Amino acid sequence: MATAGRTIRQGAIVGLIAFASVAVFYAAFDVLAARGTLYTVNLLGKAVFQGLRDPSVLQMPIAPDFTAIAWYSGLHLVLSLAIGLIVTGLVDRAEQDPSQGSLVLAVIVGGFVITIAVVGVISESIRPVLPWWSIVVANGAASACAGVYLLRVRPGIGRRLNPFVI
Repeated sequence: MATAGRTIRQGAIVGLIAFASVAVFYAAFDVLAARGTLYTVNLLGKAVFQGLRDPSVLQMPIAPDFTAIAWYSGLHLVLSLAIGLIVTGLVDRAEQDPSQGSLVLAVIVGGFVITIAVVGVISESIRPVLPWWSIVVANGAASACAGVYLLRVRPGIGRRLNPFVI
């Protein structure tokens, strides 16, 4: 049976892995698009905290707003940690009652879809520079990296969540 301390510690690690995965993805995405490593985070910060709604501003160079970057990064970190704690709590449930494994997996997948939808809605005003595919790939990378960690620290959890998973 899992202890609360282990669940919290692993949940924090899952959240940090997910946060870092998304951050690295968008830093690389922005560098490859020749925009600078903080471009997307800057725009997301402006969209969330300053109400950036006019996509015509995307036609001009945008100076980094380090306050918006810090606020968005903080929000992203807090949400990633919360999701990590929720996921590890769900994994605990599947370990304690394997008959609920498929339900837990469905909730985790549903949360993935909801996360993508929410980010998509929040970022609608900057869609020309933040395409849907990048939101899906960034969150998929975060889920994959965090999932690999959980599979390593909790051997057999894949089978408990879904008998068709190795």
